[in-house]
Amino acid sequence: MKAAVIYWSGTGNTEQMVMAVANGVGAELYTVSEFTGDIQAYDKIAFGCPAMGDEVLEESEFEPFFASIEGNLAGKQAALFGSYDWGDGEWMRQWADHVKADGAVLLHGEGLIANNTPTDADLEKCSALLMD
Repeated sequence: MKAAVIYWSGTGNTEQMVMAVANGVGAELYTVSEFTGDIQAYDKIAFGCPAMGDEVLEESEFEPFFASIEGNLAGKQAALFGSYDWGDGEWMRQWADHVKADGAVLLHGEGLIANNTPTDADLEKCSALLMD
Protein backbone atom coordinates (compact mmCIF):
# COMPACT_ATOMS: atom_id res chain seq x y z
CA MET A 1 0.00 0.00 0.00
CA LYS A 2 1.34 3.41 -0.96
CA ALA A 3 0.12 6.29 1.18
CA ALA A 4 0.66 10.04 1.14
CA VAL A 5 -0.09 12.82 3.58
CA ILE A 6 -0.49 16.21 1.94
CA TYR A 7 -1.04 19.25 4.13
CA TRP A 8 -0.89 22.95 4.90
CA SER A 9 -0.26 24.30 8.38
CA GLY A 10 -0.09 27.87 9.56
CA THR A 11 0.41 27.68 13.33
CA GLY A 12 1.93 24.20 13.60
CA ASN A 13 -1.17 22.55 15.12
CA THR A 14 -2.11 20.74 11.92
CA GLU A 15 1.56 19.90 11.36
CA GLN A 16 1.62 18.08 14.72
CA MET A 17 -1.33 16.04 13.49
CA VAL A 18 0.48 15.39 10.18
CA MET A 19 3.44 13.80 11.90
CA ALA A 20 1.19 11.41 13.80
CA VAL A 21 -0.76 10.47 10.65
CA ALA A 22 2.40 9.86 8.58
CA ASN A 23 4.14 7.87 11.32
CA GLY A 24 1.09 5.66 11.76
CA VAL A 25 1.54 4.00 8.37
CA GLY A 26 4.91 5.19 7.09
CA ALA A 27 3.28 7.48 4.54
CA GLU A 28 5.11 9.88 2.27
CA LEU A 29 4.78 13.40 3.63
CA TYR A 30 4.33 16.59 1.56
CA THR A 31 3.28 20.17 2.08
CA VAL A 32 0.93 21.29 -0.70
CA SER A 33 3.72 23.42 -2.16
CA GLU A 34 6.09 20.42 -2.26
CA PHE A 35 3.72 17.90 -3.85
CA THR A 36 4.44 17.46 -7.55
CA GLY A 37 3.42 13.82 -7.85
CA ASP A 38 0.37 12.09 -9.21
CA ILE A 39 -2.53 11.43 -6.83
CA GLN A 40 -3.28 8.31 -8.88
CA ALA A 41 -0.01 6.74 -7.65
CA TYR A 42 -1.35 6.45 -4.08
CA ASP A 43 -3.74 3.91 -2.59
CA LYS A 44 -4.53 6.07 0.44
CA ILE A 45 -4.24 9.81 0.85
CA ALA A 46 -4.65 11.92 3.96
CA PHE A 47 -5.25 15.62 3.50
CA GLY A 48 -4.60 18.04 6.36
CA CYS A 49 -5.72 21.65 6.51
CA PRO A 50 -6.89 23.87 9.36
CA ALA A 51 -10.05 25.93 9.32
CA MET A 52 -9.35 29.48 8.26
CA GLY A 53 -11.37 32.67 8.49
CA ASP A 54 -15.06 31.87 8.25
CA GLU A 55 -14.47 28.09 8.56
CA VAL A 56 -13.00 27.48 5.11
CA LEU A 57 -9.91 25.69 3.81
CA GLU A 58 -6.76 27.81 3.54
CA GLU A 59 -7.39 29.78 0.34
CA SER A 60 -4.00 30.76 -1.11
CA GLU A 61 -2.29 27.35 -1.32
CA PHE A 62 -4.39 24.46 -0.05
CA GLU A 63 -7.78 25.17 -1.63
CA PRO A 64 -6.36 25.72 -5.17
CA PHE A 65 -4.27 22.55 -4.82
CA PHE A 66 -7.23 20.54 -3.61
CA ALA A 67 -9.48 21.87 -6.39
CA SER A 68 -6.83 20.80 -8.93
CA ILE A 69 -6.80 17.15 -7.79
CA GLU A 70 -10.48 16.62 -6.95
CA GLY A 71 -11.15 15.04 -10.33
CA ASN A 72 -8.69 12.26 -9.48
CA LEU A 73 -10.21 11.16 -6.17
CA ALA A 74 -12.84 8.71 -7.46
CA GLY A 75 -12.27 5.32 -5.86
CA LYS A 76 -9.39 6.55 -3.67
CA GLN A 77 -9.32 5.96 0.08
CA ALA A 78 -9.02 9.39 1.67
CA ALA A 79 -8.80 10.79 5.18
CA LEU A 80 -9.24 14.41 6.23
CA PHE A 81 -7.92 16.18 9.31
CA GLY A 82 -7.08 19.60 10.66
CA SER A 83 -7.24 22.00 13.56
CA TYR A 84 -9.55 24.90 14.29
CA ASP A 85 -9.84 27.70 16.80
CA TRP A 86 -13.55 28.51 16.83
CA GLY A 87 -16.79 27.35 15.24
CA ASP A 88 -18.23 23.87 15.19
CA GLY A 89 -16.30 22.10 12.44
CA GLU A 90 -18.45 23.22 9.52
CA TRP A 91 -15.38 23.43 7.28
CA MET A 92 -14.66 19.74 7.86
CA ARG A 93 -18.25 18.67 7.16
CA GLN A 94 -18.28 20.65 3.90
CA TRP A 95 -14.87 19.27 2.93
CA ALA A 96 -16.00 15.71 3.67
CA ASP A 97 -19.11 16.23 1.53
CA HIS A 98 -16.88 17.40 -1.37
CA VAL A 99 -14.60 14.39 -1.06
CA LYS A 100 -17.53 11.98 -1.03
CA ALA A 101 -19.12 13.77 -4.02
CA ASP A 102 -15.78 13.34 -5.83
CA GLY A 103 -16.22 9.57 -5.44
CA ALA A 104 -13.58 8.96 -2.77
CA VAL A 105 -14.08 6.53 0.09
CA LEU A 106 -13.78 8.63 3.24
CA LEU A 107 -11.93 6.73 5.96
CA HIS A 108 -12.98 6.96 9.62
CA GLY A 109 -16.12 8.99 9.26
CA GLU A 110 -16.28 12.66 8.52
CA GLY A 111 -12.73 13.73 9.26
CA LEU A 112 -10.68 14.34 12.37
CA ILE A 113 -10.53 17.79 13.97
CA ALA A 114 -8.61 19.15 16.94
CA ASN A 115 -9.38 22.36 18.75
CA ASN A 116 -6.15 24.39 18.62
CA THR A 117 -3.19 22.30 19.84
CA PRO A 118 -3.96 18.60 19.42
CA THR A 119 -4.14 16.57 22.62
CA ASP A 120 -2.45 13.21 23.11
CA ALA A 121 -5.83 11.58 22.40
CA ASP A 122 -6.13 13.57 19.14
CA LEU A 123 -2.64 12.48 18.08
CA GLU A 124 -3.46 8.85 18.89
CA LYS A 125 -6.48 9.08 16.60
CA CYS A 126 -4.28 10.66 13.93
CA SER A 127 -1.82 7.77 14.03
CA ALA A 128 -4.68 5.38 13.17
CA LEU A 129 -6.24 7.58 10.47
CA LEU A 130 -4.86 5.64 7.48
CA MET A 131 -5.01 2.23 9.10
CA ASP A 132 -7.37 -0.38 7.68
